[in-house]
Amino acid sequence: MRIKTKLILGLGALFILIAFLAILSSVYVNRLSSDTKNILVSNYNSVAYSREMLLALDEDVRLPQARAKFESNLKMQQKNITEPTERLATDHLQQDFNSITAGNTTTAMLTKIRKDLADIMLVNMEAIQRKSKIATETAEKAIVWIAVAGTLCFIISFTLLLNLPASIAGPIDELTKSIQSIAAENYSKRVTFNRPDEFGDMANAFNTMAQKLEQYNNSNLARLMTEKQRVETLIENIHEPVIGLDENKKVLFMNEEAYKITNTRPEEVIGKQVQDLAIKNDLIRMLIRDFFEPSGTNEPLKIYADNKESYFDKAIIPINAVPVGDKKPQHLGDVIFLKNITPFKELDYAKTNFIATVSHELKTPISSIKMSSQLLENPGVGTLNNEQKELVESIQDDAERLLKITSELLNVTQLESGKLQLQPVLSRPDELMRKAIQMNETAATAKNIRIQTKIPEQLPLLHVDADKTTWIFSNLISNALRYSHDNSIIAVSITTYGQRVVFSVKDFGQGIAPFYLDKIFDRYFRIPGSKKEGTGLGLSISKELIEAQGGTISVNSEFGVGTEFTVVLPVSGNT
Repeated sequence: MRIKTKLILGLGALFILIAFLAILSSVYVNRLSSDTKNILVSNYNSVAYSREMLLALDEDVRLPQARAKFESNLKMQQKNITEPTERLATDHLQQDFNSITAGNTTTAMLTKIRKDLADIMLVNMEAIQRKSKIATETAEKAIVWIAVAGTLCFIISFTLLLNLPASIAGPIDELTKSIQSIAAENYSKRVTFNRPDEFGDMANAFNTMAQKLEQYNNSNLARLMTEKQRVETLIENIHEPVIGLDENKKVLFMNEEAYKITNTRPEEVIGKQVQDLAIKNDLIRMLIRDFFEPSGTNEPLKIYADNKESYFDKAIIPINAVPVGDKKPQHLGDVIFLKNITPFKELDYAKTNFIATVSHELKTPISSIKMSSQLLENPGVGTLNNEQKELVESIQDDAERLLKITSELLNVTQLESGKLQLQPVLSRPDELMRKAIQMNETAATAKNIRIQTKIPEQLPLLHVDADKTTWIFSNLISNALRYSHDNSIIAVSITTYGQRVVFSVKDFGQGIAPFYLDKIFDRYFRIPGSKKEGTGLGLSISKELIEAQGGTISVNSEFGVGTEFTVVLPVSGNT
């Protein structure tokens, strides 16, 4: 039988019995009420009237007041006759009362009236007894029928209470446990309901689903295990340290290279919070620092590995994926990947040493060439003709350019190796800029370029390396002269902005194309097609020196209009 049919039959029967019980109770209650009302309204009133008339007789019916009371109750009694023999007794009472009214007030007549009243009261008392018996019988029947109906309702409701919840909740509970088992990937779970109802249909559908899931799982499990082993093998064979974290920053995996550089073992790290590992492991603390304190820098990490100091580039790769049924990607974890750049660092170090050695060795012969050319110009050595003078000047210019190039190369190597030491002193910004302008006065005069200055008298002091900072400003003015047209202007200004001093060098030359602006501070970069001389190192060296002193340098240029370089340096705390 279907669950729906059971519920309809059980609850329907219970509803019918409750309705029957309610109707039966109403019927018998109405009957009892009617019987009781009959007793109170008719018979009891007749007894009360008779009693009042007896009292009137006792008061002496010959008196007007007592006679009026007797006559009033007699009239009400005549209107309240309900029993067959009550009419005859009431008529006798009326006749006897008429005799008294006519003047027959003998004792015999009063006794007869009392007898008539006793007959009326007896008739009504017998009726009260009879009706009380009927009411009792009605009450007994009502009790029996109501008890029978109530018992049936109790039996049916108790039966439903015992069987119906169990017949519904039992299969639901078993089905819930089976679903939980399936959710735990126990696809062999089956539900056995040998019932021709909805639960039987549900069990068949559930078993079909579980069977298909089991088939699907078995068919894909081997492939998934193969893919897992393939990924694990791939990670293990990467010759770079790799660390995998889940979304809660727990370690999922580390390859052999990662175990080596962190000096850990699998049982010590797998499944552990990386924050807990970082407490005891300095290298892990360094690797996860960007998760909690983003630095914005991408400096190589120096790690002792392979029995030597090694350099690694760190990359944190977030793993985001869109789960099935969702539309937004969720963060599933991160992978920390370390790229060993030690060979490149060693090559870079060798290159730096080579450039430093070559530059240092070249400075002596270049200085000798420059000194020799100066001696050739001395009339004491000998007189030169015009052609020879031009050759000597050309030699001096080339020697000067080579000396500048070697100086810049030496500065670069010293910056890369960290051997370039800054010697900061309290300096006046206007003096630094004026020295730089003086160093370029000859070049400006040669091109008839006027250097306009806008320098306030009162400026805060700077705590910088005076020589290096002057060289930076000189390099910026030199570049402005080089790329300015003849007979033009270069604007130099100094302003203050809070606790910083802002230096500006602006020319009105050809400017820089927008797609070269982001490369202008790269080493050895020169604008393609430019015929102007230069090594491409000046701006790079300037940027590193300014940043080493806590400042910034930026460029703003409009192609065909001109270029402006801006240097910002912090004010000294002793100002």
